[in-house]
Amino acid sequence: MRRLALSLLLAAAMPAAAADFVPVRQISLELARDIATHAVDACRRDGYNVSAVVVDRAGDVQVALRDTLAPRYTLEISTRKAGMVIMSGIDSAEFRASRGDIRPELNHVQGLIVMDGGVPIRAAGSLVGALGVSGAPGGDKDAACAAAAIKAVEERLEFAP
Repeated sequence: MRRLALSLLLAAAMPAAAADFVPVRQISLELARDIATHAVDACRRDGYNVSAVVVDRAGDVQVALRDTLAPRYTLEISTRKAGMVIMSGIDSAEFRASRGDIRPELNHVQGLIVMDGGVPIRAAGSLVGALGVSGAPGGDKDAACAAAAIKAVEERLEFAP
């Protein structure tokens, strides 16, 4: 009995240990596909042929779409814009505006490019991925298409389980 009481007292006095497993939100293929499609469609409505890439929270490509007449290099640029968002946790235009001091160095890091057109994908407050868009005549236009895509699925993101 004394041993049990001592064990319980020691257990109560010890700090709580970290969990062995952490629940993680992961973007589904279907949601990633829908976001990329909305981005390409938004740019099409404005007359631009673009690529849209959605990466998951680890920066791995989940979906890549290249519009019929979009140049092939737009896929790489879109992927790198999304990578910048994952690295920084914020919109690529916001990062570009606030961190001009390290922009040249980061542009040489594989998988990153500091340009407008990358936006975070957040579900119920958690960063679950990023969208990069490239091919419009200017990063501001890429960013507008990306923002339109996120807006199109806003309800699905806000009410994620």
